[in-house]
Amino acid sequence: MNDLESFLDDHRQRERVPGLAVAVVLGDRPVFAAACGTADLVRAAPFTVDTACHWFSMTKIATVTAAMRLVDSGDLDLDARVRDCVPDLLPPAFDGVRVGHLAQHAAGFRNPLPLRWVHPAGRPIPDQRAFLARHLRPRSKPRFEPGTRASYSNLSTVVLGEVLATVTGQSYVDHVRAAVLSPLALTQTGFTYAEVGGAPRAVGYQRGPSAIDPVLRAFLPRGVVGRRRGDYLSLEPFEMDAPACSGLIGPVTEAARFLTVHTAENDLLSRSSAARMQQIDMRGKPYDLGLGWFQPVTARGAPWVEHFGGGGGFWNVLRVYPERALGVAVMGNTTHRWDVGAVADRIAAMRW
Repeated sequence: MNDLESFLDDHRQRERVPGLAVAVVLGDRPVFAAACGTADLVRAAPFTVDTACHWFSMTKIATVTAAMRLVDSGDLDLDARVRDCVPDLLPPAFDGVRVGHLAQHAAGFRNPLPLRWVHPAGRPIPDQRAFLARHLRPRSKPRFEPGTRASYSNLSTVVLGEVLATVTGQSYVDHVRAAVLSPLALTQTGFTYAEVGGAPRAVGYQRGPSAIDPVLRAFLPRGVVGRRRGDYLSLEPFEMDAPACSGLIGPVTEAARFLTVHTAENDLLSRSSAARMQQIDMRGKPYDLGLGWFQPVTARGAPWVEHFGGGGGFWNVLRVYPERALGVAVMGNTTHRWDVGAVADRIAAMRW
């Protein structure tokens, strides 16, 4: 594995990522984990496989997994109308939206830039009904007829989170903790930094010239933008306003353990539901969609499905090769879209 570790560090330096971590599972077994670089440029803290990072949109796979568990138990129907599950949530023009459309980004929602969907760590998560009302009110008509195509939207998964909350009688966060995180013993993964326990925390960085600093300070909530270290502007610990689409925080090893739900027989999700999530059958831009999982249109027909996780200070990927029962999680602590796919490609080229 020395060659792979050398590749990871070379790639990290080439892509100018302060720190990088990778974990691989085969079926239900962890088979590799490695990290390189720096989690905190000021303290010179090393990036390790136990370093907690924001998952950002990789959280959507956990949300859809929780939904499919309810489908398995008969408590949720993908063909049910959202308005029948959660009355008065959606504007009237969205009355035809089905639960499955939410998981497949086929509901016709627009995708507002989520730059300010964050708050300093330790503050409460906003009320999700109020959050949705604020963002749906000015976007009261679908971009297209629901179910006819896919167009990626964070709002779609936030609405799905409210469906889960209504069906289960728990908040979205409490339900995912109980139904997904706890059964998998993801003890250092959660929706707040308080939940990551003793795991070291990566500092997120935005690479770029100092001219961007006042711009980010103007756009992001007070207390989120930190200090500059050379080419990198740091971000202070923050948490997400919309946990269903982007809220999880945790280390790469636990992200990979979550992938075993999608690579092996298990008690958490039926194989038929896992396969249904991985079935990419809705065309869209920039991604073709299954239920949660996607493929970029530039990789149509690839033997894998994936989901990126990008936002302030981090850029990551979860990727599954269904025919090989292979799962790969990659995390790095810089905002720019560095080539995470090259890491997954290199791992997939190996014999496990």
